Amino acid sequence: MDYQHQWYGGAATNLPVGKLVCVGRNYAAHARELGNEVPDAPIIFLKPSTSAVALESEFPIPVGQGECHFETEITLLIGQRLLVPAQSNSVTKDITALQEVGAEQARAAIAGVGLGLDLTLREKQNELKAKGQPWELAKAFDGSAPLSGFLPVTDFSDLAAVEFSLSINGERRQSGDSADMITDMIALLQFITRYITLLPGDVVMTGTPAGVAALHSGDTLTLQLADLATWKTRVL
Repeated sequence: MDYQHQWYGGAATNLPVGKLVCVGRNYAAHARELGNEVPDAPIIFLKPSTSAVALESEFPIPVGQGECHFETEITLLIGQRLLVPAQSNSVTKDITALQEVGAEQARAAIAGVGLGLDLTLREKQNELKAKGQPWELAKAFDGSAPLSGFLPVTDFSDLAAVEFSLSINGERRQSGDSADMITDMIALLQFITRYITLLPGDVVMTGTPAGVAALHSGDTLTLQLADLATWKTRVL
């Protein structure tokens, strides 16, 4: 069944499935656990629409390609076109101007907030990094982004303090708080749209906290977003 964005509870949204804009190393502890430097600006990469699958059902992981790691992340569903206003009628962007959308405009573009898994073929990623090559083969494969249903952004009084967690087989494996992000969610949207227009139906994956590790067939996952929503799923 083709993926479709849903609200928490199962109702379909009226938004198309667009690109996924992902943020690497947005939590200092996660950067350090993988032996990476803490970045001084957001690290951005993309996943195609075919990477999205529903989190609320069983999902597969690749076989025979080394360890597939989980990375639990807050996800933002974009509800309206977001780009630098001065360049809205321009074919190209003047990157040197470093213009940004306003914070209020950025927040207004968020339709929903959920959780997702940035599935990563870790051995493949390390191999690509060692060669100085892009990460997409390790990060952007079909089914690499299980996404939960989304809660309306109005359910969140403060996006700068959103707690979330992942438990596997009853054991807590990741605990995160958006307060610990190197670049907060609104600032991420402002940074991304200097370079990339966000369209209705796009999803921004905002980075993962420490604790990533390999998934295994049969694992049962429980994801918690603040005290608002819980999802359970299973790895095939």
